Parts: sequence; C-alpha cells; structure tokens
Amino acid sequence: MSKVTRILAVLDGTAEDALIVSKAVALAHQQGASLELFLCDAQRAYSLQHAYDQTHVAGYRHRCIRESRSYLESLRDIAAAADVPITVDAACESPLYEAIVRKVVRSRADFVIKSAGRSDALRRFALDANDWQLMRACPATLLLSRGKSWQPIPRFAAAVDVSGEERSGLPSSILRISADILRGCHGRLDIVYSEAQAIDRVEHEKRLETLRQSVTDAVAIGGAEVHVLSGEAEEALPRFTAGRGYDAVIMGALTHRKGLSALVGTLTSKLVDTLDCDFILVKPDTYHTSVELTQAPVGSSVDELEGEPLAQPPSGSLEFVAPWQLPAR
Repeated sequence: MSKVTRILAVLDGTAEDALIVSKAVALAHQQGASLELFLCDAQRAYSLQHAYDQTHVAGYRHRCIRESRSYLESLRDIAAAADVPITVDAACESPLYEAIVRKVVRSRADFVIKSAGRSDALRRFALDANDWQLMRACPATLLLSRGKSWQPIPRFAAAVDVSGEERSGLPSSILRISADILRGCHGRLDIVYSEAQAIDRVEHEKRLETLRQSVTDAVAIGGAEVHVLSGEAEEALPRFTAGRGYDAVIMGALTHRKGLSALVGTLTSKLVDTLDCDFILVKPDTYHTSVELTQAPVGSSVDELEGEPLAQPPSGSLEFVAPWQLPAR
C-alpha cells in the first residue's frame, strides 16, 4: 500500500471515543493525512428496519443522523488541530461492519481506526461479531484499538510470512505501513517471522534472504530488530509476543491457506485472545471487499441531508488529549 493519506475514525458514542479521536489525530498529524470522524447508529437502524409501522421510519432515521452529526461536530471542535483537517459524517445502517466498509469506499480512506473488544461473561477482552467481520471485509488497513493508550516511545511487532505460500506481496505491505508508523511516532519495532522446524537449510536461507531484502531494500526500517522463530506461527508467535509490552501488533488480516482466503486466519484469532494490545491489520494490495456497496438504505447518510439545519453541538465535558497522556487501563 502507498503512504497513508486519509484516516477514518469510527466512533460509537461511548467513553472510548476520546481515545480513538486522540490516536487518530496523532496518527493523522504524524502521517500528514486528513481525518474523518464517522458514527453509524446500527442498533437504531436495525430497530427501524424491523418496525411494524414504517410510516415515520425515514423521519426517525434523519433525526438519528442529525443527533450523531451534532455529537461528531462537538468532538471535532474539541480535537481541532491546525495541521489536521477534520471532517465528519454519520449514518444509520445495519449491519455495522457493512456500513463501515461502504463508508471506507466512499471516502477512499486508506487507514481505519476503531474501538474493539468488550469484556465477556468471564471478564476476558473479546471482540464482537462486527469486529471479526470488519477484519475480514475492510478494504483498508484497520487499527482495532483495545482501550489502552500508547507508551511515550511506542513498541510494535510486525508479524510477516516469507514462506513460499505467501505470494500476495503482503509482507512488503506490512513492512511499509510499519515503517510509516515508526517514522511518525519514533517508536521501536520487532519484525517477527516463524517457520516450521521441518525445513531444509537451503529453503531456510532463501527465506531469510527474502526477509532481509524486504527490510533493507523495500522499506529501509532503521533500528528494527528481526526475530526468526522456530515452529508453527499459530503457536510460536503468541508465546513470543506475550509479556513484551507491545502497543500494537501489525500483521496480515487474512489467511493464505487454500479455501480460506476470505477468512480471518487462525494466527490472528490466537493473538487477539493472547494479547490486549492494539492490532493493525493489513490487506494485500489486490484485495477487493465482498460487501455489496449499493445496499445502503435511502436517507442513511448525512450526505443526503445537506441543506437541513443541524442542532448545535452540545457542551460536553470530553477533553481531548494525546494518546500517551491518557491513563493506562
């Protein structure tokens, strides 16, 4: 993928929005990118879709969008930064992940940041169904924020696969986005690759040379440490990354295994279960989303409400701070 130019921050009207906006503004500033704040009220959209009496549904949907737009305007005013252009948009569509994908395509966003994960019945931090679907279907690089601020000098792990099975160019894409983020925030990066133990020496050296070439020639990441692990990635990477204090793991979103090309891989699932850091999920440059892009209901986006008066932003107590200034959770 090319340099990040358009960031889409997906908000949900909860306390997590402060962290999402602060991370998004910081990343936009570091990358010299524009930022758009987006909120989709999928729960209300679902209720409207299944309402017995559809007489006033369009009016309710418009009011929902106006309320969401007003909230986003207030966040934009709080987070206003002279060198980061910020726009807002709201929608009332269901399911949520499809609405986000359509918004990504409309906005031509190349980087999406969204809050993810809620505590389940066993008090574990678990992703919900929309997050898993978005990991699969989002055509842009996706940062799923797990509710923690980053350290003053952030630590990242980039998990790559340079085996013969990976032919999509994904390792280079992962390392390019890693290099962009690293240069922007002056963080630290570990590049991690794991291979099965039963591999001959010639193939082993070939893969290491591919990895070295990707690091030095394609992205020239200064100061990155390369770690080559032994064993299947699904087992070796969770053990390696646990307890290392990473702020984010950067990796491919999809498996390359035959017959599962549209599914989130086993490795991603295991790392999400093992770590509570952020995840930055990268797609191959050739990826095309399977979401139908023309199925949004009429009047579901604020773009269709231009000319209608919007309520004034409410006076909120939300205070904008940089992500490293927020308390750890």
